Amino acid sequence: MSSQTSNTHLAAARRRGAQQGFTLIELMIVVAVIAVLAVVAFASYDWATTKTRRKEAAGCITQGAQFMERFYATNLRYDKDLGGLAVALPAQCPDDLTPYYTVALAATTATTYTITATPQGTQATRDTTCGVLSMDQTGKKMYGGGTADTSAKCW
Repeated sequence: MSSQTSNTHLAAARRRGAQQGFTLIELMIVVAVIAVLAVVAFASYDWATTKTRRKEAAGCITQGAQFMERFYATNLRYDKDLGGLAVALPAQCPDDLTPYYTVALAATTATTYTITATPQGTQATRDTTCGVLSMDQTGKKMYGGGTADTSAKCW
């Protein structure tokens, strides 16, 4: 009987050994899991690039504010130089930021200025939380067109 039992086990092992590979259900589950992971990874990547561009625009504004303070130290006013020419920000922002933000200076009086970074294109559609970033001559940081950023939420 022991030879019959061992023959039965051998036959069962052969049948199991003949089944190689995965079932269609197993493959579909793996594909679904990979698809979910890809969607999550892509969304995280989009958010990270949006946030990085916003930080780069904030850095560009800060550089502009530093330029304006140096300009003021030389000319004792923000709007014009000693020769009466209107002030203009030098191109200090990286070229790769240009498709995503427009950085502008508004120096309308001798004692005030505002530098703004306005999101463009995909940055404007993705970054609805912060929107326009700006800084004035007092160093006050704002977002969304005028809300003070006291908690450094956007800056």
